[in-house]
Amino acid sequence: MAIIEVDGLRKAYAGRPAVDGVTFRVEDGEIFGVLGTNGAGKTTTVECVEGLRVPDAGTVRVGGLDPVRDHDEVTRLLGVQLQESGIQAKLTVREALELYAACYPHPADWRNLAERLGLAERLGTRFGKLSGGQKQRLFVALALIGGPRVVVLDELTTGLDPRARRDTWQLIEEVRDSGVTVLLVTHFMEEAQRLCDRVAVMDGGRIAALDTPDGLVGGCAGATVISFTPSRPLGERELADLPEAASVARERDRLVIRGTDATVNAVLSLLARRHITAGQLRVTDGTLDDAFLDLTATGA
Repeated sequence: MAIIEVDGLRKAYAGRPAVDGVTFRVEDGEIFGVLGTNGAGKTTTVECVEGLRVPDAGTVRVGGLDPVRDHDEVTRLLGVQLQESGIQAKLTVREALELYAACYPHPADWRNLAERLGLAERLGTRFGKLSGGQKQRLFVALALIGGPRVVVLDELTTGLDPRARRDTWQLIEEVRDSGVTVLLVTHFMEEAQRLCDRVAVMDGGRIAALDTPDGLVGGCAGATVISFTPSRPLGERELADLPEAASVARERDRLVIRGTDATVNAVLSLLARRHITAGQLRVTDGTLDDAFLDLTATGA
């Protein structure tokens, strides 16, 4: 059952489209990713979902409600961590949690949230003294304190070191496991591939593709990568002429071929016919990076 429904969403600034006919559904209980580069229209789209922007055309519904017309009701369903967040540096973690809890008629137990999110030992610490990862945990706690059905996390891990980023990923999974739907906005491909049940890839204000991460990777031209060092000279043209090969490149003495699972068999058959040994042969699956570059390069 869809908790968020977006149909034909359009939004322009000074006559220039930022979002141009976007349509998608977010199912109850999933982590749904909105993926794209800066300027792709991700933040404008979610700001329309949050009721912070008024669409020029199309419809947005959250739990069947219009985020603009029914803003008060929608704010009870949505918890939001904005792309740029901050609170007064001298506020302690405890004071911030108590302050936000006072804004809701039936808030979640902030002490329980602090315990779940690893902040129990930082309640007396001022916001300005928290590490980047601790600040992000606090922002998630503040987004959850109203007991929302959906939490929107916009560029949550930007600026975090690798360890803090992976700790935050685990936190997002725990939020979903608690029964909260997550709308995750990111430009980190690894993050989307690790966390999301489905991903909408945005490019130029439109959705270039919408599928599971595995589905997006499997559908791209370079879903499988074969690399090896040939035992004797082998022309790149011979490999490029294989119908299954999407691209061929030479990296020093190694050949790198992108394609599909069928490409592996085609390459190995060619090598066998030419009596060439494939030294240090490696076959790897493509990544969401590959799918993203493929989709945005073709303008799909």
